[in-house]
Amino acid sequence: MLFAAHQPHYLPWLRYLHKVATADVFVLLDDVQYEKNGWQNRTRVKGADGPILLTVPVRAPLGARICDVRPPDAGWVRRHLAALESCYGRALAPWREPLADALEASHGASVAELGEATLDLLLRAFGITTPVVRSSELGVAGRASERLAAIGQALGADAYLTGAYALDAYLDPGPFAEAGIRLAVQRWACPGYRQRFERVGFTADLSAVDLLVNEPARPLTILLQGEEGASDPALAANARA
Repeated sequence: MLFAAHQPHYLPWLRYLHKVATADVFVLLDDVQYEKNGWQNRTRVKGADGPILLTVPVRAPLGARICDVRPPDAGWVRRHLAALESCYGRALAPWREPLADALEASHGASVAELGEATLDLLLRAFGITTPVVRSSELGVAGRASERLAAIGQALGADAYLTGAYALDAYLDPGPFAEAGIRLAVQRWACPGYRQRFERVGFTADLSAVDLLVNEPARPLTILLQGEEGASDPALAANARA
């Protein structure tokens, strides 16, 4: 069984969704430390003049976990919906109400819960059925790579899907080898697809909302076109299963 894991992201980008689609089980790391200026409470969409950064305002003491970090008020919801309407116009209409429901229902919720709510919305819209579990519910202790390997053992997994950057920058293969869990590397590049505002050119690596709204009939097909021949030959087949 192949598992993947990641912190919750707000309206996550396409590479994130590809990782979920490829795995047999996806673990939402909802109890890890909050990262200032990261993607746990930010996302990018495309506007008339290029990428726009949408940020959920939060107040987070040093060392706080993302499951304990919350926006101080709900004013950002209205602003973000207005920004999305400005970016996507009438094309947003089929998704405007589900998005509003997901964001408004997260009033008073943590950054982790907001990320989970927006991920759930996008997975359903893309037709991705990979089971998602929270790390906080697994009762697995430890830090960094040791904890990830232990989570894999708790799930009964024999392979872990990692991003190439993580493997190069901070992932320690040792604990996985000791646990009998092999590493598979995600190889994916953002595929081209139809976007608004052609005069500013194609913008890669936006929130998955961008692909969903611009290509509503085949978002998953396009998402999987970004595969670059992963190091594990079973990955592409797994994503299409």
